Amino acid sequence: MSEASTSFSPSYTITLRINVPNQPGMLGKIATTIGNAGANIGAVDIVDANSSVLVRDVTVDVRDEAHGNVVVEQVEKMSGVEVVHVADKVFLLHLGGKIEVMAKEAIKTRESLSRAYTPGVARVCTAIAEDPKKAFTLTIKSNAIAVVTDGTAVLGLGDIGPEAAMPVMEGKAMLFKDFGGVDAFPLCLDTKDPDEIVMIVKAIAPTFGGINLEDISAPRCFEIEERLRNSLDIPVFHDDQHGTAVVVLSAVINAAKVVGKKLSEMKAIVVGAGAAGLACTKILQGAGVSDIIVCDREGSLHEGRADINDSVKKWFVENTNANNLAVDVVQAAKGADLFLGVSGPNSFPEEALKNMANDAIVFALANPTPEIDPVVAARHARIIATGRSDYPNQINNVLCFPGIFRGALDVRAREINEEMKLAAAKAIADSISADEVCEEYIIPSVFNRQVVPAVADAVARAAVESGVARRKRPMKDRGDGG
Repeated sequence: MSEASTSFSPSYTITLRINVPNQPGMLGKIATTIGNAGANIGAVDIVDANSSVLVRDVTVDVRDEAHGNVVVEQVEKMSGVEVVHVADKVFLLHLGGKIEVMAKEAIKTRESLSRAYTPGVARVCTAIAEDPKKAFTLTIKSNAIAVVTDGTAVLGLGDIGPEAAMPVMEGKAMLFKDFGGVDAFPLCLDTKDPDEIVMIVKAIAPTFGGINLEDISAPRCFEIEERLRNSLDIPVFHDDQHGTAVVVLSAVINAAKVVGKKLSEMKAIVVGAGAAGLACTKILQGAGVSDIIVCDREGSLHEGRADINDSVKKWFVENTNANNLAVDVVQAAKGADLFLGVSGPNSFPEEALKNMANDAIVFALANPTPEIDPVVAARHARIIATGRSDYPNQINNVLCFPGIFRGALDVRAREINEEMKLAAAKAIADSISADEVCEEYIIPSVFNRQVVPAVADAVARAAVESGVARRKRPMKDRGDGG
């Protein structure tokens, strides 16, 4: 793992449209200028040409926005070269939004219009009014998810508001559709009031077969999810908590295989006492990891800490740290087999890692800067996972939520329970065969198209077996609305 591997990011690729004198050697001079500015040329295309000028598009990989500006400035200083326009590939992708609504059948004749709308649609409305359950088969409800946020905890950006959260929610909707075939709609709410959020989601719930809560700050997210779970008869899933937890457990299952340790015998230290930390701790306990210490900025959570006054941290005190150790993170890591970081950058020092057991497993998931530099972690740990795409073993929620909702929708589940989450984690882990699993391959690629069907099937079966499914098998297309 070299530092060079993190120099460039697909999030920062620019295309310069430039007018260049039509003279031999000019392209080489441009390439040299860009290289001297520390950037990489990805592609060069001729857009137009005449005897005196060539119009070229030069695509350049840069480190960040400021670096891109430096590259442009250096090219602009070249004699005879004119920078006409600079395009950012990320922003180009977002022009006009990233999703759209498509009709499943074209309206080309009076006959098709009368079936899709008036007068034929009235028969379908009447059928649903007489039997509301038919909304699952006769409307988009059977395959629709609302992606709901208030914009208070977006990625690593924090409270940026509902409008600024929209690109993330659109991206989530894209992933639902592309990976799971689920129609997802972004709903960015202009309120931070838990009562209003609950009221709004309850009001729009008849349209949807499930609710995906996203990027809502803690501790409000706990209350909102719990209230909605208790009042709705469709799945409510806070992906920042439970999606992360499911993928973490799947990676832990395979990491334990590599190091030859049983989950029930492992000791874990969790750094981060927020939403993800809570969900990960609960799912690890459900899988058999009982010896867990949770730390925040002040050290281990234990009885006697006067600053613990919220319900989440009280839960950690009551359900973890069985020996009630009052220690800092370095001491808490002593003898630990697993480190799970769901907090912030550089919060797990190398001294703590040195205190861990042999064949240590390190999951440093803070993004973009992990709790410990993976290069440093590699000096001591046997297995390393991060939330980043430029290192092996990326913990990415896209491995989880499309399949979980696909399976839940297929059997019309009323909720997503612990049995379904555990089943999802095991299905993700099992997507890698025993012959393939190794230190740098404990979690499948997000582009492994076997994962979502496997997760969906496992989740559907768990829903049926745990009694929360309305159907015992996925619905087949029928023409009678039944």
